[in-house]
Amino acid sequence: MRADLPLSVTHEVRDRCLCLHVQRAARALARRFDDALRPLDLSHGQYSLLMSLNRPEPPTIGDVAYILAMDRTTLTANLKPLERRSLIIVSRDPDDKRTRRIALTDAGCDLLVRAVPIWRATHDEIDRLTGGDDDTALKTDLVALSFGA
Repeated sequence: MRADLPLSVTHEVRDRCLCLHVQRAARALARRFDDALRPLDLSHGQYSLLMSLNRPEPPTIGDVAYILAMDRTTLTANLKPLERRSLIIVSRDPDDKRTRRIALTDAGCDLLVRAVPIWRATHDEIDRLTGGDDDTALKTDLVALSFGA
């Protein structure tokens, strides 16, 4: 072991690194939701994407990319399997041919209706594991980290 990189630095990063802790928790949460939604052939990411489309007017790709904190290229790649399954329709905006909008199909809505109880039950399980459902401060902090300056 080098003197200029002692084990104490490794321990400091292990104990202090917010990025490490958030990534580790995010992977664990993702596995839980992926496992729960697997019977519907749906990942947690696909569920979030589909749910972000549940609104009165079809959003633009840019709107959805912002909400999900994804770049447009990644979002477009994630839309393809949902489009192949006829869960969504991607179409040109009638007022701006450069803009594409994404809409849920009836099949997409039907799948979400089946997925919501699974999502709720999984959240209830996580609430029991973490000792309650008052995670307002945590969500506020995560939103600030995601969309803050």
